[in-house]
Amino acid sequence: MKLFTKTYSRQQISLLVTLSPASLFLLIFFVIPLLIMLTYSFLEPGLYGGVEWNFYHWNYGRMLGWADGYYEEFDIVYLDILLRSIGLALTTVLCTFIICYPVAFWISSLSEKKKSLFILLITLPFFTSMIVRLYACILILRDSGFANQFLEWMGIISEPLSIMYSNTAVIIGMVYIFIPFMFLPIYSSVENLDKKFIQASEDLGATPFTTFRKVIFPMTLPGVLAGSILVFIPSLGNFVIPDLFGGTKVLMIGNMVEQQFLYARNWPFGAALSMIITLFMLILLTVVFYRMKKSPLNS
Repeated sequence: MKLFTKTYSRQQISLLVTLSPASLFLLIFFVIPLLIMLTYSFLEPGLYGGVEWNFYHWNYGRMLGWADGYYEEFDIVYLDILLRSIGLALTTVLCTFIICYPVAFWISSLSEKKKSLFILLITLPFFTSMIVRLYACILILRDSGFANQFLEWMGIISEPLSIMYSNTAVIIGMVYIFIPFMFLPIYSSVENLDKKFIQASEDLGATPFTTFRKVIFPMTLPGVLAGSILVFIPSLGNFVIPDLFGGTKVLMIGNMVEQQFLYARNWPFGAALSMIITLFMLILLTVVFYRMKKSPLNS
């Protein structure tokens, strides 16, 4: 009994030593900054930037509808930008899923050497700066870019398409950047598929569509949800891609936060916008994890 207690204590100490660096890192660079942002979101904005240490809940009211109407005015444009950001992020998730799901099955059916090659090609963009990749994409999409030149050469169009500085350009840019985040979780789920369930479904007379709907898709759903979360979260808060591909025509909530901190110098309102994004993401993650826990596959 004493030996078991002594061994268990050593395991606890080993676990504590192992997790301490990561826990300390998260505390310093995630928890404390998050608490600072939460505190700033309830403070009064300073006249020339910064904050005044007075309780000031109008930062949220300015966006959600309970502004005092004197110093702060409620403007529906903030909710419109938030809803547009959610729509663009969801569209990005859908587009990456449509591209990655069949590709994951195709790659999983290849030989081991070819699998390694294609996975390397998919992850290769991680070795290049995101800004470099985005500017390369701009060279393709702009009015005089390769895409328009190719379409004109093929006779499909007679004049250049105005793709840049639109919702379409922003979605293309985000899909281009975040495809690996969707592909890798889906591919992992596809690789771990138990072929016995598929064979059993076929032996019982199920059609290919029924097998996919009842067996394959539910078994790969954890990977789909993981990839969707990994794509949705950075897409919703992204400000670099909308800034380069959308210009002044496509404003997302991440651009609003950037403007409040860097240009308007209204730190409390920028912090309030950030906390609203964070709260929305936490609610979304809670719902997704709850549904995954209640899934028949986990019961």
